[in-house]
Amino acid sequence: MAENTHRAPADVSTPTPEELGNLAKLSFHDSKGNSIDFGSIIRDQKTIVVFIRCHFFCGSCQQYVMQLAGVSQESLQQAGVHLVVIGCGDWQPIQNYCETTGYKGEMYADPSRALYKALGLVESLEVTPAGQQRKSYLTKSILSNALQSIWQGPLKNPSHIGKQGKLSQLGGDFVFGPGETCSFASRMHHTEDHIEVADLMRAAGVNHP
Repeated sequence: MAENTHRAPADVSTPTPEELGNLAKLSFHDSKGNSIDFGSIIRDQKTIVVFIRCHFFCGSCQQYVMQLAGVSQESLQQAGVHLVVIGCGDWQPIQNYCETTGYKGEMYADPSRALYKALGLVESLEVTPAGQQRKSYLTKSILSNALQSIWQGPLKNPSHIGKQGKLSQLGGDFVFGPGETCSFASRMHHTEDHIEVADLMRAAGVNHP
């Protein structure tokens, strides 16, 4: 019998059961620096997990998290879905990041980038390719976004310099659980490539907007 070569592209392929088992054992930090295993946040219910580029200096991801903050808790609760954001910086900037974006959900830090590497999230500093439409969450120009990133980052919070995470690390958007399962994956190709929030919510069965 010929081997089936019709496989999902790497950017949308979901982790294998073995990969999910290993992923569940990896740890990261909450906003107070406590260590938490990944398995504990997906064990009991379906969970949307958004991996952003960094905690503080990426204005593009800030705009995305601002849109996530607009998803109603009622819609999430009705769908039985949990929403989590994870960054690759240290845990200390989390509280300020949430204040900046208006995000009131759970946010964690993976400074080792162990989760990012396990999920095949790549590195790049490229922006939206020429001729390709920018995502709707990008409401600011590239210049305005860069200036905002500098202001919200090293200028406004110099104590966070070095804690923001690796700037070239891209993120991705996933739907896990309940338990060690993954029903949806979308990995970023460039720095402005989070999936549209409406599409992510649809993939998780959340009514939005």
